[in-house]
Amino acid sequence: MTTEPYAAAREAVHEQSIDGFGTVRILPLDPHADLDVVHGWVTGERAVFWGMNGFTKEQVLETYVHLDTLDTHHAFLAVMDGEPAALLQTYEPAADRVSECYEVEPGDIGIHVLIGPAGPGGPRPGFSAALLTAFTVYVLTGQDRRRVVVDPDERNEKAIARFVRHGFEPGPLVVLPEIVLPDVHLPEKRARLAFLTRQTAPAPASAQ
Repeated sequence: MTTEPYAAAREAVHEQSIDGFGTVRILPLDPHADLDVVHGWVTGERAVFWGMNGFTKEQVLETYVHLDTLDTHHAFLAVMDGEPAALLQTYEPAADRVSECYEVEPGDIGIHVLIGPAGPGGPRPGFSAALLTAFTVYVLTGQDRRRVVVDPDERNEKAIARFVRHGFEPGPLVVLPEIVLPDVHLPEKRARLAFLTRQTAPAPASAQ
C-alpha cells in the first residue's frame, strides 16, 4: 500500500469518477518515475501479447523514452484512487503500421490497453470495464475524436471479448507488417481490428 496517492503531484490529462470503483486519473507516463511499475506489468506472463516479455528494465526504459519523443504516439499511466491500475497508449493511425491494413478516416485514434494485475483484494468484477470507460471517454471527448481503433493480437481472446462487450464492432483479421528501424523493432502481428464510435460508446460517468 502507498502512503499517499501515486504521482499525486502530476497533472492528469483526464479525471473521471466511475460509480462503484472510484476516481480514475490518466497521467502522462514518466518513463523514469514509472519504470518499476511498468516493467513489472509488461514483462509479466499475463502481458505476453504486449510483446515485451523478457525485456530488461533498461530496454523498457529505452522504449518509453523513445515513445516520449514522438508527436504521434503517447503513453499514459492510469491511477485508480491513488494506485497504478493500467497502461494506456494512444497513436495516430495514419502514422502507424495499422494504416496499411484499413482505410484511416479523419478523427480516428488508436489505443493499446494493458490492465495491471489485481491488487491485494483480488480481482474486482467490472474493473477492466471501468478503466476502459475512462479511456474511451478521454480519447473520444477529451481529444475530440470520432472513432477509436484497437488491434489486439488475434490470440488474445480475452481482450477482444472485453472490447466487444464495451461496444467495439469487430473488424477484419489483418497482418500488421514487421517494422525494423534504428530505434524500433516490431515483429509481424496477426491482429483483429475493432472500432468504437461516439454513437456506440457507453454513456460516460462524470468526468472532471
